[in-house]
Amino acid sequence: MRNEKLREVFESLGFTGVTSVLSSGNIVFATDSTDPKTLEDRIRSGLRDELGIAGGTIVRSRAELQDLMDTGSFGDLEHTRETYLTVTFLKEPPDPVPESLPEVADSTVRIVGYDAAARAVLTVSDNTASPPFMTLLERRFGTDITTRTWLTVHRILKRFPEQS
Repeated sequence: MRNEKLREVFESLGFTGVTSVLSSGNIVFATDSTDPKTLEDRIRSGLRDELGIAGGTIVRSRAELQDLMDTGSFGDLEHTRETYLTVTFLKEPPDPVPESLPEVADSTVRIVGYDAAARAVLTVSDNTASPPFMTLLERRFGTDITTRTWLTVHRILKRFPEQS
């Protein structure tokens, strides 16, 4: 039901090809607008006005996600039950560019890269240790972020219509 309401809001904002991705809260849509800030503001207002959802939105284009995939960002690492590969999308580029999460002394979470074009921090976490993962990310990058597994990023990209 929630995804249906999200789709309805996006359609009421004039977006086309609106589809949701799993229950992740991610929406794929088509628009002629290419300015991410304008889109984020428009979506944020629509979600607040129509559903009472406060908070930010982060928009990435198909091209940005495809480029992120094409870089081989995680190398030979694999997403498993024990080891999660995650992507944290930032609203703004970090300063300085992250190389580690110093709060994690036992290496249960480590940064393996940063993709400047997608403004995305790539991390690997030991899922067997259950560190306060999101708290660490928010402490380092602020609360205007969204984190998805690498598998979810793949699913999002597959939901985009093929470019003509």
